[in-house]
Amino acid sequence: MEKSNPKRNLNKRRISRRSFMAGVGAGTVCVAASSRLFAGTGGGKQEKAVAEAGALSKIKLRINGRDHQLLVEPRWSLLYVMREKLGLTGTKEGCGRGECGACTVLIDDIPRYACLTLAVEAEGAEITTVEGLLDGEALGPVQEAFVEEDAFQCGYCTPGQIMSVEGLLRKNAAPSVEEIRTGVSGNLCRCGAYSHIFKAAEKAAKSRVK
Repeated sequence: MEKSNPKRNLNKRRISRRSFMAGVGAGTVCVAASSRLFAGTGGGKQEKAVAEAGALSKIKLRINGRDHQLLVEPRWSLLYVMREKLGLTGTKEGCGRGECGACTVLIDDIPRYACLTLAVEAEGAEITTVEGLLDGEALGPVQEAFVEEDAFQCGYCTPGQIMSVEGLLRKNAAPSVEEIRTGVSGNLCRCGAYSHIFKAAEKAAKSRVK
């Protein structure tokens, strides 16, 4: 019985760089050919995978109790549309990628990042921004509590902080301190005014109970 030669078996398994590249090239050609074949099916019409750049869609957004009819690109965020198309600049853009919470608004009473929400996605929902908490020229309870408790320094994150507290209180009228901490955990304050923010939330909760 002939014994196998380990060196000879190893040589059989070795693949040269040239043979490897040739195999990859052949595979690429096959994939490209099959893709063209697949694209040609369906009655001779190829469906577009993405919307054309600059294509506009007509939507209606209900913000702070008012309806807004407008044309938007499907890629536009709710934040962009509110600030640049509707002039609602109370909602701030911080990071633009859902990390800081400065752009928090309420969508059907739930805090959401406007920078990560498409405008077309928000159609049909009730949207509330920091402007919507005003009663004419008078501040809303949460806004007033933030002023009284000095719950801001630079103020840039404040609209988002206020909306997160507002959303929390609409769900839970008497939250504990731990629940308040959790409720605003998605909002960053670079000035570090967290203790004042927590006090403002507690004050706003008490004012609602009265």
